[in-house]
Amino acid sequence: MFWKIVLGIVLVWIVLTVVGALVKFLFPLIALSVLVFGLYLLFKAMGKKDRADMPL
Repeated sequence: MFWKIVLGIVLVWIVLTVVGALVKFLFPLIALSVLVFGLYLLFKAMGKKDRADMPL
């Protein structure tokens, strides 16, 4: 029973380590993607002058 608990703790620790590394790696990429998408929507909205009745 003791070794099952130790194994469970080690597995949780490994999973948290891998997830933490992925989040640390992917967070700047996600932030940059959100920024670029926001700028795209801003330019698209500002470019509409006479086409107010057209959908996005």
